[in-house]
Amino acid sequence: MSSSTSPTSPSTARAAAAWAPRVVVGAVVVALLLVGGTAIRVWQLGRVDERQPVDMIVVLGAAQYDGRPSPVFRARLQHALELYEEGVAPRIITVGGAAAGDAFTEAQAGEQWLVENGVPGQALLPVDEGRDTYESFEAVAAVADQRGWSSAVLVSDPWHSLRSRTMADDVGLDATTSPTKRGPVVQTRETQLRYIVRETGALIYYHLTHGSSDFSDPGLG
Repeated sequence: MSSSTSPTSPSTARAAAAWAPRVVVGAVVVALLLVGGTAIRVWQLGRVDERQPVDMIVVLGAAQYDGRPSPVFRARLQHALELYEEGVAPRIITVGGAAAGDAFTEAQAGEQWLVENGVPGQALLPVDEGRDTYESFEAVAAVADQRGWSSAVLVSDPWHSLRSRTMADDVGLDATTSPTKRGPVVQTRETQLRYIVRETGALIYYHLTHGSSDFSDPGLG
């Protein structure tokens, strides 16, 4: 006695065909909610200054040219200097490595600028390890653990605040944010929108892969 597989009944095929568009629409809606919700959070935290007394001010690096911070980096350093002068923390940590062929790391360029603007050398610590933001935070966390520091206020551009704080929390730092409100990144609404979109994608990528998707923007310098 032989057996055979019954073909899919017409009613089953019709039901599957009816549900397929709903599944696609549902997936699109979920994706839009995820992207939209993340973008709103990026925008919201970028508008908040969480400064409070902490162990260290951590300045995230940006482009530098032969030891001279770019306008984007200089805006971050200026803001960190103001926090230091207000007594938010007794020390500033500068972070960031070097691109191929550079004589200075971002951390060194930041340290040099702060010294030139009145911060004593003993209040500065350059951490130039790590190939991206996440690895830089890992290096900062290791140094902080060795020295008994735990709390930090992070200084970067507004739209980088949420991703930075997320990474800092993941490596064990008790982090808040105080973004700079000056510099090329916040000059126009078009630039702000572009960076919100890019940071939204970068944060979603980080949550999905736990990898950093850092990028530079030579148009801003």
